[in-house]
Amino acid sequence: MLHQLASGDGPEPELMCIFGTGDLGRSLGLCLLQSGYRVVYGSRRPHSCGPLPEGAQVMTHEESARSAKMIFVCVHREHYEFLEKMAPQLERKVSPNPFCVFSRLVPKAAVVKGLNTLSTWALQNGLQAGRQVYLCGNNGEAKRDVAEMATKLGLTVVDKGSLSAAKEVEDFPLQLFPEWRMPLYVAFGLAAFFFLYLVIRDIIYAYVENDEDISYRIMISLANKITPVVSLIMLSLCYLPGAIAGFLQLYRGTKYRRFPNWLDRWMLCRKQLGLLALGFALLHAIYTLIIPARYSDRQRVISNVKKNTTTPLYFDNTSAWRTDSLYALGILGFFLFVLLGLTSLPSVGGTLSWREFSFVQSTLGYLTLFLSTAHCYIYAWDKFLRKSTYKWYTPPDSMLCLIVPSVTLVLKLVLVLPCVNRPLMRIRQGWERNRLKDEMGELKATNM
Repeated sequence: MLHQLASGDGPEPELMCIFGTGDLGRSLGLCLLQSGYRVVYGSRRPHSCGPLPEGAQVMTHEESARSAKMIFVCVHREHYEFLEKMAPQLERKVSPNPFCVFSRLVPKAAVVKGLNTLSTWALQNGLQAGRQVYLCGNNGEAKRDVAEMATKLGLTVVDKGSLSAAKEVEDFPLQLFPEWRMPLYVAFGLAAFFFLYLVIRDIIYAYVENDEDISYRIMISLANKITPVVSLIMLSLCYLPGAIAGFLQLYRGTKYRRFPNWLDRWMLCRKQLGLLALGFALLHAIYTLIIPARYSDRQRVISNVKKNTTTPLYFDNTSAWRTDSLYALGILGFFLFVLLGLTSLPSVGGTLSWREFSFVQSTLGYLTLFLSTAHCYIYAWDKFLRKSTYKWYTPPDSMLCLIVPSVTLVLKLVLVLPCVNRPLMRIRQGWERNRLKDEMGELKATNM
């Protein structure tokens, strides 16, 4: 079926003005043109401002401001002096402005803070993670206009309230991994401590006591001891705050009291702690795989062949069980570790229900911690009984790294006991012990 189109041209596309012809201004103008808007640029030098998107016009700041209702200010704060001179042209204009200072320079303009979290690269390449924008402003109508424009550009709009939140929005693009700072400090602190500890116990001890230079082991052997130790401790640190929070809720008898600041910050960075632990576990797996290819190991095999010594072969069944169990637990633990890391990705975790996500991160997470701890226990085996293990009266690294995960597993074991788990679940569902006492006291007073 054919339908006759109405004659006459449709409404003319809305005109948008952009102050600034830099990378951000050009990328934003191109997106506006592709979304059906008309674009005019305001520039200090309209005749020598460089290449602009096809279909866009360029004028002086005053001319471009008169012709458009909405103005994008894409210039640095150092070049804001021209805005004060243009105050009459900017009155009653909507300005999605990257700096809050604009509202003081032109008080009669409807300023909307936003779009400063967008990068030129995100606009040009369509990066999904970089297409979320925050808007704040005192004029509701102006904010709705900007939100409608941003939605047409394919952006996800988050309303941050009034201009009083502008400082927070300004700080977003300037932050450098704020959630990762404490986990990175912990990871590098543990790695540095165990590096120095093992250098003293292994390298310096061998040189002083046995006059043997084994400093080459720093690159592979020492690293292959540090990475699993740090990984296991950080994995246990990922689940230890949850156990501490459970005991704290049992002690208080309510879930409505806020945790201490140190525990609150600790719980907020558990995801980052777990991902860093996964990274160290991956390094441990890689180091373990390349050990047979090292020069020192190949030379030891060649040396044994040259000696051609014949010794009676004795098969130790206990050692065979120990070795196979060590590798099996390591493989299973690493597999579950990778599964935990995959479900922490937003694209994967977003497809899971809350019960599924909680099962993977909690139940399988503790299973991963148990398997990894058992892997380390089997590696340590009976070394703690040997006097030669305590070089210069210092315990081996395998003993030190088992302290935190063992404490975490014991605390979790106590929390899953029925006599402890039932009141804890009631507290987390809203029950309060102190409120029950108050109700009982009121009931007794009424009866009396």
